Amino acid sequence: ERKKFHTAPVGQVFRLRPFHVLVATGGGYAGYRKYEDYKLEQLEKSGIEVPVKLASEWEVALYKSVPTRLLSRAWGRLNQVELPTWLRKPVYSLYIWTFGVNMKEAAVEDLHHYRNLSEFFRRKLKPQARPVCGVHSVISPSDGKILNFGQVKNCEVEQVKGVTYSLESFLGPRVPTEELRFSQAPPGNSFQQQLVTKEGNELYHCVIYLAPGDYHCFHSPTDWTVSHRRHFPGSLMSVNPGVARWIKELFCHNERVVLTGDWKHGFFSLTAVGATNVGSIRIYFDQDLHTNSPSYSKGSYNDFSFISNNNKEGIPMRKGEHLGEFNLGSTIVLIFEAPKDFKFNLKAGQKIRFGEALGSL
Repeated sequence: ERKKFHTAPVGQVFRLRPFHVLVATGGGYAGYRKYEDYKLEQLEKSGIEVPVKLASEWEVALYKSVPTRLLSRAWGRLNQVELPTWLRKPVYSLYIWTFGVNMKEAAVEDLHHYRNLSEFFRRKLKPQARPVCGVHSVISPSDGKILNFGQVKNCEVEQVKGVTYSLESFLGPRVPTEELRFSQAPPGNSFQQQLVTKEGNELYHCVIYLAPGDYHCFHSPTDWTVSHRRHFPGSLMSVNPGVARWIKELFCHNERVVLTGDWKHGFFSLTAVGATNVGSIRIYFDQDLHTNSPSYSKGSYNDFSFISNNNKEGIPMRKGEHLGEFNLGSTIVLIFEAPKDFKFNLKAGQKIRFGEALGSL
């Protein structure tokens, strides 16, 4: 009456596929990096200056092996699942406690009102919660932390202090609509010089990091006209300050949506950078935009012009007007042209809220 057991060959039982090895190794390394980021944050809080240590090519490749796009799509679907009424308050309360969310600013404070996590992430604020500064010409488009700001120099932009990325790689090559509107610079000049349309102006930048607990909508930082959108599919690596300090050209690796146009002083651009669990970037006036699609070609991008036969100017945006939203938290990068006497009213590392002044003439 002995029972027969059928066993697979030892080699078949322990066979590991390359994909599983990459996911396990990459996931473990990503966890290790998170721990390193935590230690760096603690050192910074203690006032100790942390030297810059950039990731090597193999470390970046290993991090990219983690299927962050797939995980982000799964996270997005999970966020859409309607929670039972009795479960909403405990789940949202845990999130509020973890990330320090101020629900007194929310237009609807009752947690039972939000049917799923996605609605809670994209909660609206009370009208008086974020007064828009009327004195300064450029305001913060979102809540967040100032990672870096200043003049663009030598076609390089700082994502954090001491770590840069290429201006042209980030924005991509000029497009015909831009060349028509901003063609005053000689073609032999650098990419940076070609963006500056008026003599005596300089190119400036500002990087704002949105943490998971921040208000996730973003708004127009000034009065300007959006003429073009460029969408770069890409990786969805974390963009928290620790990773931004570690990976050079992180913002050029990640998926992003670049809006370009002009304001009263010349060229103006706002870029929404995607991140892990933030595959969804929405621009309210752009219904054709679809981010975090299952497949894409490395280094590819797609363009869309808002200038047409029926619309010769583009999309006019007023300072403080709703512009778009993230599904969790990420990064906004402003790159714009302004006179040499433009001054930022900021400090690196400071917290800022939507509507507060970034700078002025």
